[in-house]
Amino acid sequence: MKTFLGFLGFVLFTQGIGGLAYELTDGRFHLWAGLTHKAGFLHGYEIYASIGLIVLSVALFAARESVNRSRSPS
Repeated sequence: MKTFLGFLGFVLFTQGIGGLAYELTDGRFHLWAGLTHKAGFLHGYEIYASIGLIVLSVALFAARESVNRSRSPS
């Protein structure tokens, strides 16, 4: 479970950073567009979605650390 949360957090973090890089550089990083530009319902909200992905990834990293602590013997 810890590995899965870490992997998912990493993927969401890179997608969020890539979406921000794409939006803030006016599309110069076209290969980094990622999830936020593939979903049509996010049109106009790409920056907010990218920030949301970064925040969600930080939450997943915190959950990964929490899983590690809860399984250790007391």
